[in-house]
Amino acid sequence: MKEPVQVDDDPRGFRRILLDRGETRNAIDSATVRGLRAGIADAPGVVVILGSVTPTAFSSGADLKLNPGSRAQVSNDLYRLYQEMRESDKILITAASGPAVGGGAQLLVASDLRLASPDVEIRFLGPGHGLVVGAWGLPSLIGRGRAMDLCLSMRTVRADEALAIGLVDRLVDDPLDEAARYAAEICELDPEAVVALKRVISISDNEVALRTESAHNAEWDGAVRERH
Repeated sequence: MKEPVQVDDDPRGFRRILLDRGETRNAIDSATVRGLRAGIADAPGVVVILGSVTPTAFSSGADLKLNPGSRAQVSNDLYRLYQEMRESDKILITAASGPAVGGGAQLLVASDLRLASPDVEIRFLGPGHGLVVGAWGLPSLIGRGRAMDLCLSMRTVRADEALAIGLVDRLVDDPLDEAARYAAEICELDPEAVVALKRVISISDNEVALRTESAHNAEWDGAVRERH
């Protein structure tokens, strides 16, 4: 069976972890989360790139074809992953093209740097599904009002707006290539200083908000309540 993520270590000192479920637009199941967690945890350097083998989609979010019990487990595992991403000493660079929805969008929020292509489409599907999605980390990136708007409206944020409001850090034609170049530069810096820098910048109340959001979503019954 094909692994849902591909992992490779670049000789310049960083690791790539690429989602590889193109047939589902990289919908996230338990095996995908396990692959991401393991790939980040044992990365040998100070930088990890998250991306997709398929350039037309970063991730459509949690796999909605799973049964309710499996979906709940994937949600819990994803929030554990986000927490580990925030606490990791690694600099996590996400390279996103195409849709980044729900859990996929939260991978962007949990990362340290976000590079995106001009066709990126980011969407936080939450209250329409009875969920709270992304509210734990969005305020620190884009401000309280914008975070409220994106979570309540569940509207699609396209590339230019995402850059303007700080939801992504750079727009480039080839995010994976730019991420590799950037990662190689970081690998040339003092590794202890890089780790300390992330620790200082990450000091916030995001962790409390993340636990609160995760606890709410643990009660999700799997129903979708989109507006008509």
